[in-house]
Amino acid sequence: MSVEVLGPRALNRALLARQLLLRRQRLPALDAVANLVGLQAQAPFPPYYGLWSRLDGFSPDELARCLLDRSVVRIVLMRGTVHLVTADDCRWLRPLVQPIMDRDLGTNTTHAKELVGLDLFRVAFEARALLAEQPMTAAQLGKRLAQRWPDRKPASLAHAARGLLPLVQIPPRAVWGKSGRPTFATAEDWLGAPLDTKATLENLVLRYLAAFGPATVNDIQAWSGLTRLGEVVGRLRGRLRVFATERGRELFDVPEAPRPDPETPVPLRLVAEFDNLILSHADRTRVISEEARKRVFAVPNGVFPGTVLMDGFVQGTWKIVRRRGEAALEVRAFRRYPEKATAALESEGARLLRFAALGDTHDIRLVHV
Repeated sequence: MSVEVLGPRALNRALLARQLLLRRQRLPALDAVANLVGLQAQAPFPPYYGLWSRLDGFSPDELARCLLDRSVVRIVLMRGTVHLVTADDCRWLRPLVQPIMDRDLGTNTTHAKELVGLDLFRVAFEARALLAEQPMTAAQLGKRLAQRWPDRKPASLAHAARGLLPLVQIPPRAVWGKSGRPTFATAEDWLGAPLDTKATLENLVLRYLAAFGPATVNDIQAWSGLTRLGEVVGRLRGRLRVFATERGRELFDVPEAPRPDPETPVPLRLVAEFDNLILSHADRTRVISEEARKRVFAVPNGVFPGTVLMDGFVQGTWKIVRRRGEAALEVRAFRRYPEKATAALESEGARLLRFAALGDTHDIRLVHV
């Protein structure tokens, strides 16, 4: 039997449909976070902008309430990065990504040498007991652990605890309009329930494909940070649709997921900083060209900027610039935008600045680079 070939536009439209970016959806924030298998969240507020770009009528207070009532949490998960996920997803995802944390403990350029010869089981036990007494910042936890291991650097001991235990960053961190240093509690204590150690890697693959597919095995591994998932996909093959890229690579997908017409129109979108839309495939050409990727990833200090989607593909970056009580949206365009796209950018940019509640003075600056 011949295998259907999916080109970049077909993959683009499938991805945007699942990422709720073909059209804004009327969904509760909690449901959207679950559909997306979380939002990357190493900075506190990009998830709010991520939901703003996807949901009709989204208010930042809605996500803030989810953090406060503990129905969503911020925790290190896929790729060893902080994600905002539902409490339910936290409970089964965190055990599955433990190999990422274990790998980091042995290879981290800052802390691995400090951990050589340390009884990590004992560190985990002591850290869990300390955090059961009260949540702590990394500095506070490291200082307390150093009382037990005075020959080790406190920062390295705290890093070990972060890798060994499922530590969530608790409010007020990442609550809209609030500030606060990352303060940690164990997921079990914060959620009042044990982790789910019965979930399988098959569950993880199926959830990924529903949110990001069709995809190759390498794509799944790039998103998760896990390796040797070809074996897992092999066990699932009978339950999956199989396609091919134009280069002949196998693509896998859940049968019921949307795969829209490649010519489906896509409105201009302003996608959040650090958004998983851009970061969750080994081959990102379904949403960003190689030339555009080099420009986006050239931003210094590891900051991944907001991006501008035009016809579904990255055609620029954006950031909000604040000066003297005024707010401006600065867009760096990778090519000349047609008049219709410029008008859409001005409209969407004004919406974004109103959402950010940055006062009455709004300016949109378009710079071609």
